[in-house]
Formats: sequence, C-alpha cells, structure tokens
Amino acid sequence: MPQLELKTISGDQVHEARTWRAEAFAGIEQEEFHFVDEVQLDFDVHKAADEYRLVGRLVTNLDVPCSRCLELFRFHVEMPFDVLYLPQNRNRGDGEREIDEEELGVAFHQGDAIDLGQLVREQSYLALPMKPLCEEACHGLCPQCGTNLNVTVCSCEPVWTDPRLEPLKQLRSDQ
Repeated sequence: MPQLELKTISGDQVHEARTWRAEAFAGIEQEEFHFVDEVQLDFDVHKAADEYRLVGRLVTNLDVPCSRCLELFRFHVEMPFDVLYLPQNRNRGDGEREIDEEELGVAFHQGDAIDLGQLVREQSYLALPMKPLCEEACHGLCPQCGTNLNVTVCSCEPVWTDPRLEPLKQLRSDQ
C-alpha cells in the first residue's frame, strides 16, 4: 500500500509527486469504481510539530457503473484536497456529536506513516457524483426485461398503472 514515511519529512514544507500504476490500488477498490489508469498525487506536506497538512491534487481515471444502465464508463478525476493528519492518539472518540466544517478535513495516522492509499480512495469517492451517469441522456434499463435501452428498444408494455388514474381511464373509454 502506498505510504508517506513521516521520518523522511525534513523542514516545514516538502513537495511530493507520486505516480502509481492502477494495479497498486487493486486491494482498496470497491464496487463503486475501479482504477484504470495511473494514479497521480501531487502535493505539499506542511509540518507543524506532530501535525501534517497535505495540500494537493489527485488525477486519475476510474471505471464507474452508470446509475441507470449499469454499464461501466470512464470517469476522469482531477480532485484538489487539503487534509490535516493528526496522530491517532489525539483521536478522542467522543462518541456521536456534531462536527464543524473544520473537522471534515481532519484524518488520523498511526505510527510514522500516512496511508496514501486511503487518501486516494477517499478523494476518489468525494470526486464521484451521487448518481454517476454514462451520459446525461442515458435511457437506463427496461424494468420488465432488463434490456439496455441505450443499445436497443424492447417491446415490453408497462404492466403497472397508478390506481389513482383509473377514474381518468374510465372517462376516456366512455367517449
């Protein structure tokens, strides 16, 4: 797993540029996406006592399933990030409480390394839209037969009708 060794950080600010092949992240992929191209991290490390702020950019391409048709499509990620890493022993674990906006960019590291694989995965999730679409005009799947309506047209007729519309159907058939 890609790591940033904290013992190698000398000075208050260090610039790092890392590139990994997609295979380096095979163990952390989820159903939501798969890395298909190299993963590039370009960031500055700002050190203050035992705190490390990583500010930079993630660039990669993901294969993501479309929310409508379930076909995989290529999604380009170019995500800026700003994450403050604190030692794990400063994680108080106060139970459930409301966090303020400052705390959203805080993560914890154990030992003398920061897990860059975890950073890449989190930033990839944050880059994804709530409902990824292969294209804005995606027609999705037929609810009866499951045919991808972007590829072919099926001959299925809608089976379910809204019972609230029955009185309107009666009016239409009376004419």
